[in-house]
Amino acid sequence: MKNTDAISAFLALGQESRLNIFRLIIQRGDVGLTPGQIIEKLGIPNATLSFHLKELVQANLLLVERQSRNLIYRPNADLVQDLSEFLLDNCCGGKSCSPGKSSRKVKAL
Repeated sequence: MKNTDAISAFLALGQESRLNIFRLIIQRGDVGLTPGQIIEKLGIPNATLSFHLKELVQANLLLVERQSRNLIYRPNADLVQDLSEFLLDNCCGGKSCSPGKSSRKVKAL
């Protein structure tokens, strides 16, 4: 992954509403969410949500598909995996950074 691609993704996630939107969509995985479902869960005004979704799509963090009259937003799993690998590429000389820690519990929105 190029530094510029990582920077673009992190800049998009560096805004609280976009981070919340992304985390919500990640929770749904490849099922995805419509803008209406996101508005229902997060209470973001339609125009504001539209702006944030556009930013996340432009950063390649989300994929969008039209199904009939609905747009479905899904996480770009390949990019999320690439970002994780990018961040951990040189971590702890290839050894586990936190021995004894198993899995973390992820806090839901």
